Formats: sequence, structure tokens, C-alpha cells
Amino acid sequence: MIQKFIEDIEKVFNSNPVILSSNIQKHFGPDSKTVYLKSTLIFIDSSILEIAFFAEESHNDLNIPKYRFHYMDKQGRMLFRYDNAPHHHEIPSFPHHKHVFHGVTPALPPDIKLILKEISALMLKGFIS
Repeated sequence: MIQKFIEDIEKVFNSNPVILSSNIQKHFGPDSKTVYLKSTLIFIDSSILEIAFFAEESHNDLNIPKYRFHYMDKQGRMLFRYDNAPHHHEIPSFPHHKHVFHGVTPALPPDIKLILKEISALMLKGFIS
């Protein structure tokens, strides 16, 4: 299950036309039922998405107990970051939240396809310089 999950992510990266390059590092647990994944995606406008998450397979289910999706412009300025670090108890979606320019907002656990759509929409609107 973990291996298929990783393969699906790689397919999404390889088939996305706005991704210029991707680097994926995978560190599997000894039983191959856990993985720590780090990835850096560089987009056609030189913006960058850094991804880090821990995933575990349990009872035919896949859980992602810890994640971070950090999106930056080409100068390294944060545009948004999804994470579930437990430091914003005031957010209704705690521990899941999204950092944006003006602060922190509630967020659902992210889906990589939706994040890539969000990035593509920002590119089309010309918000990234």
C-alpha cells in the first residue's frame, strides 16, 4: 500500500506540465509499512514546493500523521504552507492549518493534486514573480 502511494505521487509529479523538476527522497521503515518522504519540486516559473511527510500503513489504511507542504516564490519567500504541527490550538481545524501571507487559516489535510492545482492557479493569476 505504501509503495503504491509513493508510485502514485511520482506519477502525479511526472505528468504535471508546470513541474520543471522533482527530487524525491524516500526512507522506508524496516517493515516497509512506514515511509518518510522529502521532495522538492521546482516549477516552470522557478517557484518551489518543499514537501515532507511521514506515512504509515495500518490495518489496510494509510495514515499521514505528520506533514508539511511549503510553497515559496523564486526568491524563497513563503506563499503558503500546509502543516499539522500542533501549535495553533485556536484554529477550528486543529492541528491542520495553512500559513498564508496574512496569518494562519483553517485547512483540511492537504491532497497533493489539489495543492498543485492551487499552485497552477496562482501562476495563471500572475501572483508569483
